[in-house]
Amino acid sequence: MSSTADKIRNFQMEKNRLMTMGGDEMIKKQHSLGKLTARERIDLLFDKDSFQEVRIFVKHRSTLFGLGDKEIKGDGIVTGFGKVNGRIVFVASQDFTSAGGSLGEMQAKKIWKIMDMAIDAKKPIVYMNDSGGVRIQEGVPALDGGGGIFFRKVIASGYVPQLAAIMGPTAGVAVYSPALTDWVFMVKGSSYMYITGPEVVETVIGEKVTHEELGGAMAHATKSGVCHFAADNDDHCIATMKKMLSYLPDSCHSPLPICETGDTSDRVCPELDTIIPDKPTRTYDMKKVIRAIADDGELFEPHEQWAKNMIVAFIRIMGSPVGVVANNPRFNAGVIDINASDKASRFIRFCDSFNIPLVTLADVPGYMPGTEQEWSGIISHGAKLLYSYSEATVPKLTIVVRKDYGGAYIGMCSKNLGADYVMAWPTAEMAVMGAEGACNIIYRREIAQAEDQAAQRSELIARYEAQFSNPYFAASMGSVDEIITPSDTRKKIVTLLETYKDKTEKRLQKKHSNIPL
Repeated sequence: MSSTADKIRNFQMEKNRLMTMGGDEMIKKQHSLGKLTARERIDLLFDKDSFQEVRIFVKHRSTLFGLGDKEIKGDGIVTGFGKVNGRIVFVASQDFTSAGGSLGEMQAKKIWKIMDMAIDAKKPIVYMNDSGGVRIQEGVPALDGGGGIFFRKVIASGYVPQLAAIMGPTAGVAVYSPALTDWVFMVKGSSYMYITGPEVVETVIGEKVTHEELGGAMAHATKSGVCHFAADNDDHCIATMKKMLSYLPDSCHSPLPICETGDTSDRVCPELDTIIPDKPTRTYDMKKVIRAIADDGELFEPHEQWAKNMIVAFIRIMGSPVGVVANNPRFNAGVIDINASDKASRFIRFCDSFNIPLVTLADVPGYMPGTEQEWSGIISHGAKLLYSYSEATVPKLTIVVRKDYGGAYIGMCSKNLGADYVMAWPTAEMAVMGAEGACNIIYRREIAQAEDQAAQRSELIARYEAQFSNPYFAASMGSVDEIITPSDTRKKIVTLLETYKDKTEKRLQKKHSNIPL
């Protein structure tokens, strides 16, 4: 009969054996592909010696197609929790060295366990995907496992932050798992996502495409918008996730994390007094505006590569996280198109879910016209922006920097879309449309009857500009609460966020609204 010491020794030996996952040869292969193993990634993510593994002894129970004789250590995944910069975070990290990290019934149940724990504990979840997909040999039980993951991700949505890192292959039904999270990170050159691979694409529609072209990090970061951050390698990816977590609360019921930055509440931004060009057709860098008002000039920008005409970013104001939505006049004059609408709407809803205040910087000529946009659904996509701002109950501050025309004036969080306080720079222009287009409609008859049509048009345009190419008419109507000197923008934001920090807003009781998806 074994002694207690023998049992403890045997337990430790078995645990150590399971921690080797796929073994030395598979680990070498993983490294040769420029990828870390699941455990190496976990070591980078968590504070030293803080990781607590959950269900290391779980085994698959399938006997089909030879699986009965095959051991899959950890069932291809490492799950558990630990501290990231001193705060508890849960993790599920697939290990490609162990049966290709394939998703089987018991792997799914390991993921279910830490998801259920995270929801109960009200803590964030990080998923690290590196898998050959659903384990074909297991059939429906593996698919059912995936369904349970999807269901829990939806239940957790808006309750705890969820981050997904694509650090290897993710294909087929597995791609919907990261798509259901809040933020998707990918690694250039070693990760990809797609519903069907290049071989199937060529067979079915005759299109030849590589893995990278079809679903690589840059394809999703620049073309589809599925990827929020494209990292250079695994280390960079994990560092970016840790930075994202620093801006997020543990749950929708938790306070925002405060980071002492050393910046001051009375700092002025003199560079903003000269940033707007004298000619309205000239551009400028909206990110300089954001950096000027942010603590220490720092911003953290998701979707930097996609829909560049719209900027979404996290900053800190007096150490507290703030979400910024801004038109970017350097790209398509900052016009709102389908992708810009989707990008901003998703960000607004995320910030509202986790009680992060919103600052909107408006410089927008309107919604993008044309058959391509209309036929692709700019009406319903553009409506998402209206919906998201209207739905949001966090403090909402709007600053009109320059142009703010038509439906886009409303869409960039106008007073009647729920802005708590609207400010305008002296350079602001608020109207249904630009002066030339407006005059061609309003004064069509006068211009047509004039002897010198060009002179008449110029005179009428000047008259229109005198009326609307400034913030005073809007301020006289109460649509603008305050006209401010640009250099005072940060000071005003600091004061208003302090004023509205205890804001609460009750809405109609109902099951849920129906966003125009």
